[in-house]
Amino acid sequence: MSNKKIFILLPDGVGLRNFAFTDFYHKGKAKGMDLVFWNNTPFDLAKIGYEEIRFKQNRSSLLLEVLKNARKEIELNCNIRKFKDNVYDSYRFPFSYATLKSSLKSYITRLIIQLFDSEKGLEIIRRLIKKAERSSNFYSESYELLQVQKPALVFCTNQRISLAIAPLLAAQDLKIPTATFIFSWDNLPKGTMLVETDYYFVWSLHMKEELLYYYPYIKENQILVTGTPQFENHYQLNNIIDKELFFSQNGLDFQKKYICYSGDDVTTSPYDSDYLLDLIKAVRILNKKGNQLGVIFRRCPVDFSDRFNSVLEENKDIVTAIIPKWDKIGEGWSTILPTKEDSILQMNIVAHTELVVNLGSSMVFDYVSHKKPCAFMNYSPERKDSNWSVEKIYKYVHFRSMPTDAVVWLNSPDEIASKIEMMLSNEAQKVVANAQEWFEKINQHPAEDASQRIWESISKICKKETC
Repeated sequence: MSNKKIFILLPDGVGLRNFAFTDFYHKGKAKGMDLVFWNNTPFDLAKIGYEEIRFKQNRSSLLLEVLKNARKEIELNCNIRKFKDNVYDSYRFPFSYATLKSSLKSYITRLIIQLFDSEKGLEIIRRLIKKAERSSNFYSESYELLQVQKPALVFCTNQRISLAIAPLLAAQDLKIPTATFIFSWDNLPKGTMLVETDYYFVWSLHMKEELLYYYPYIKENQILVTGTPQFENHYQLNNIIDKELFFSQNGLDFQKKYICYSGDDVTTSPYDSDYLLDLIKAVRILNKKGNQLGVIFRRCPVDFSDRFNSVLEENKDIVTAIIPKWDKIGEGWSTILPTKEDSILQMNIVAHTELVVNLGSSMVFDYVSHKKPCAFMNYSPERKDSNWSVEKIYKYVHFRSMPTDAVVWLNSPDEIASKIEMMLSNEAQKVVANAQEWFEKINQHPAEDASQRIWESISKICKKETC
């Protein structure tokens, strides 16, 4: 393998957490790789000593956005017909008519859906996306850059970002191998596969089967099972700080045991503040029985709403908010960036709490990494909107992978106290064992070796492609 230059394409901030703030970079360097981050995030990777090349493009064309949205809708329609399952309707977002531009975009998208709503039409849309991007200035710029740089591989950290299409097409047209990483456990059923590459890196055999199931044009030999670097930090125990120091830094009571409430984004869980309040009430009941419990609230890092303010203010004796250490550089999701410090903070919250409560979050896997249980809220609050229900959340396809009793189900506010009490006892070990079984199905184990497996797979690709 003579050429060891690997381009890590970062179309958005999601890839920072997995590939810039883990051991991925250092393990690549240890293998003698020459890493260059092709960076579209506002984060300056040069500050931490990484070589980077900045994007010259930061916005997709209107045509690409329309085609992208149409592709997703057609794909969901095809899945409903093909698999006879209406669950795919739940992955849609409503069309926007708030402005003249958004209205025009929505009308054109709906027209394209009507014209191409079939498997054959979906193939046409895929070709149109590639044709449109190959005619863009960004494609030409990417082509020229790659001609000069001549990397052995372009590895994209996120399969669903439209800005990644042109660079990947340019690489393919130059006969440079390309790969993408499926970054989240719930992505494949949603119709969010936007880039098409030579190789696909997935979390598990389960995700590999999903990829083949939803995208039959992808062949088995294109898929590499590596796991995700997302959970590696939980196995770096040297980053756990002393409990007394952690409690002191965050204004916690050393005499209490803490439960973590992990928040969701506003779309997924619009009534998260109600759930948090119900948990606080349950903790008050348990404390009256002689327990000394508190709640740590970790909000979703991209949720900057004020919906928790009154609950937090009125219950300071029970709940303490620990703010995620993400950087808010702009207003859009792509400008709210994770940090390495937040990975360490999250790990310490897990290490110094007894259990986690949330609405269907992958935090179940963060906690089982520390052999601790998770409870899922499983009821709709009284004030809920008719357009939202908890039943819709747990019907999502990714929950079908769950073994029986991998979490504790909180089916009403009245049973939270008793079930939390159970989770604080040895009875929770069966739940933890089932959650571990789920984790091993969802993510290749040992979980702490994901970066190493990714680099081994990259090396194999480069040898195969005679890089």
